[in-house]
Amino acid sequence: MKFEEVRDIIVETLGCEEEQVTLEASLADDLGADSLAAVELVMALEEASGIKIDDADVAGLKTVGDIVNYLDSHK
Repeated sequence: MKFEEVRDIIVETLGCEEEQVTLEASLADDLGADSLAAVELVMALEEASGIKIDDADVAGLKTVGDIVNYLDSHK
């Protein structure tokens, strides 16, 4: 998935501003994602990308860039 697609899903799921979503942005610290929001985000990303994100890998997805790289390497 492209950054723009991931960004749009993050904005929709977390309710943050589009300008806040950068590759370096931390999901928890910068975008305010709590554990419930993180689960919802993973489900939305899986649905949009068709890629299953392993539960063990979710903890390593701390920034928007981590998500983009993960989805890119698992397509």
